[in-house]
Amino acid sequence: MPTVILVRHGRSSANATGVLAGRLPGVHLDDAGVQQAVAVGERLAGVRLAAAVTSPLERCRETCREITTRQGEPLRAGTDRQLSECDYGEWQGRPLKELAKEKLWRTVQAQPSAATFPGGESMRAMQDRAVAAVRRHDARVAAEHGDDAVWVAVSHGDVIKSILADALGTHLDLFQRIHVDPASVSVVRYTESRPFVLGTNTHAGDLSWLTPPKKPRRTSRTRRSDAEVGGGAGPQPAGS
Repeated sequence: MPTVILVRHGRSSANATGVLAGRLPGVHLDDAGVQQAVAVGERLAGVRLAAAVTSPLERCRETCREITTRQGEPLRAGTDRQLSECDYGEWQGRPLKELAKEKLWRTVQAQPSAATFPGGESMRAMQDRAVAAVRRHDARVAAEHGDDAVWVAVSHGDVIKSILADALGTHLDLFQRIHVDPASVSVVRYTESRPFVLGTNTHAGDLSWLTPPKKPRRTSRTRRSDAEVGGGAGPQPAGS
């Protein structure tokens, strides 16, 4: 199956002021967030992306735009509400330091699978729809571009953390151990047997090795969905 690059949006005005934005409209990247998004776009410029999908919220669309405009060939991003921010309900728009005093805050930290935001959704529902969306798009990209294709999904911190927890086989109650910074890049490849997590919360480094090889992969006794005993030889150089 293809490889998906999970990108969290750059720093927003709400991030900078310590407010839980949720799905509130009009939350954009701040100046630092724009710079972060540009840096991500430049970092991914050497990766030939087959598709791009983003949360419909402004901060994600702005980040995605910096990625797609730096591709060698025109790439039009699609939006998917299932990759949108968690519906924090009555919590959205409130300062984090105020929310930290709520009883539910402790549940979110210690047992997120039991947390449902007042007037919003549960964290379990957030994970279920996000994972389903990524797998659905991954299957579409495979059908349209082949198993070696690479695509990008731009979303939000808790959403990406929940996707990574699922890929790692980690219970949602442990997903707070995963860190996903603004404008960070995580990489997952889904296969017929298991997901492979190739990177989490990365901020720098060459990613051109993710670009599909020009030559067809040689068949071998080891399936692509198998984990190589001993760790394997690593990725092929770009263009090889």
